[in-house]
Amino acid sequence: MASIFTRIINGDIPCYKIYEDENYFAFLDISPLAKGHALVVPKQEVDYIFDLSDETYQGLMQVSKKIAIAIQTAVPCKRIGIAVVGLEVPHAHVHLIPLHSGAINFNDPKLQLPKEELIAIASAIVERLR
Repeated sequence: MASIFTRIINGDIPCYKIYEDENYFAFLDISPLAKGHALVVPKQEVDYIFDLSDETYQGLMQVSKKIAIAIQTAVPCKRIGIAVVGLEVPHAHVHLIPLHSGAINFNDPKLQLPKEELIAIASAIVERLR
């Protein structure tokens, strides 16, 4: 069975897409820790990030850096945190999270942003990727 991320990539589940190329896909987290929290995934469905080929892993990091820079210019924050947790979805992925202070804590309350705000954030990030 395809992972939820593969279903998002295939268009079976809607998302707020911010990036797509031949090998990678990025979208906003719908239950973010901060405004602009995004996920970057390889299109190839591999459960564990360190099982990716070197080429795919390096590409994932390059795309993540590009997107992090765009997020930081679109969303006011001190920096972009990066996290690879990998247990909740069996599809390798990188979290990019705008930070204002402290560290990433996945136990913090998640934001519930209206659809219009998610669309605006996604558009602002996409604009900076051009």
